[in-house]
Amino acid sequence: VKHEGQTKAVEPKPAKKPAKEMKVIKEAALITTEEFESIPAYMKGRITCDQINAVVEQINMAVVGKYKILYQPLKSMSAPVRNLYHRFMEEETKDTRGVFFIVEADIKEFTQLKLDKRFHSILSILRHCQRVKEVRCPGLIRYIIC
Repeated sequence: VKHEGQTKAVEPKPAKKPAKEMKVIKEAALITTEEFESIPAYMKGRITCDQINAVVEQINMAVVGKYKILYQPLKSMSAPVRNLYHRFMEEETKDTRGVFFIVEADIKEFTQLKLDKRFHSILSILRHCQRVKEVRCPGLIRYIIC
């Protein structure tokens, strides 16, 4: 009976250590060739499937970078990272609470993408394929990852 009691006393100690849960960061899926062929020609223009998927990967990189900062404890942040954290918190509205989103400033911060006309046409393709939703508010356009 004592042996069973001793093993029960030992078990809870390791259970307390892995208290950190890895929070899952949602990422947009890549475009398949079937989906690419279903996109209307006027949207595609001369954009290839590989170019769209490269932008999707860059957007996913920006989302992961942003939410890694948001999930860090405030005490472990340096001053510039803390400034980013506060900017992220200001950008969040009641419409975007609980969903993963980025704004164009996040794309500039975490990726090497140019926010030109081609990028915006790729975003409209991603909206068509239901990878991204757009929430327009005064001053900012938030791209929600679906």
